[in-house]
Parts: sequence; C-alpha cells; structure tokens
Amino acid sequence: MLKAICPGTFDPITNGHIDVINRAAKLYDEVFVGVATKSDKKLLFSVKERIDMVNKAVAGKPKITVEGFDSLVVRFARKHEANIIVRGLRAVSDFEHEFQMAQLNRKLASEIETMFVMASAKFAYLSSSAVKEIAQFNGDVSNLVPEAVELELKSRYAKG
Repeated sequence: MLKAICPGTFDPITNGHIDVINRAAKLYDEVFVGVATKSDKKLLFSVKERIDMVNKAVAGKPKITVEGFDSLVVRFARKHEANIIVRGLRAVSDFEHEFQMAQLNRKLASEIETMFVMASAKFAYLSSSAVKEIAQFNGDVSNLVPEAVELELKSRYAKG
C-alpha cells in the first residue's frame, strides 16, 4: 500500500492546495494531509480552524485523512508509515526552498522520498498570502478558495 503525506500550514487552504492533494490521491492509496501546528509564518487562523477548513475542502474523499502535527515532517510521515512527501511547486521561485527541504528530509530519513507536483497552470499564481491580502481588502476570492474558506475569510476580516 502506497501512502503519502501532504504537509503545510494551509493558512488558508486554497484551490491550488486542493488540486495537489487530489492529484496525490490519484497516485497513492492513502494521503495524510498534515496541518502544521507551528510555523515561522504569521498565521491568521488557529490550527483547529485550519484543520476544519481542510476537512471541509476534502470531504467525501475516503483516501484522504486530515490531522494536525507538531513535529518534523519526516516524523509525521513515519507515524503514518508513508514513504512519500508530496509538495506542490508553483514557480521556479518555490524550487530553491523546496529542494533544500527535500534534501534535509532525505538526510533525516533516507527511506522517505519527496515528490514534486507542478501546480496546474490555473493555480500557478495562487498563494495563501495573496488570498489573505485580497480578502483583507474585500476582494473576490470565490474562485481561489473553497466556499467554506471564503466565508471564514469574510468573517475574519469583517471583525477588523
């Protein structure tokens, strides 16, 4: 049985993330979406909120399981007996960071491979940061994120 993980902060999850997760689910028997509880990024949503949004985004997909994690990515992979880390790449600018992380993960756990999935062209420009900025200024994010995420963003930024 082939198991993969798709780790990230998902603050918030975008249609680009969902595209990568769904494509991973076509390739692997089980996919564990790991929502990082800790990050150097300034997070808008709590881990519980992010897990809830990811769960809503992948609802009805039995091959996909969502949970939070607060460890090294390779430990999360080992916990689920996964030997693949799936990472999305939008542009060349993503590659340097992702390449470095893949090499470090390989050094920590040589049995775990990192697979890069190129973003679909319609999502190559999409990032959680851009979505948050658009939403903050009351812009339309309806074609960038699932409906549940759009509602959460509107609610969050309405509070000021």
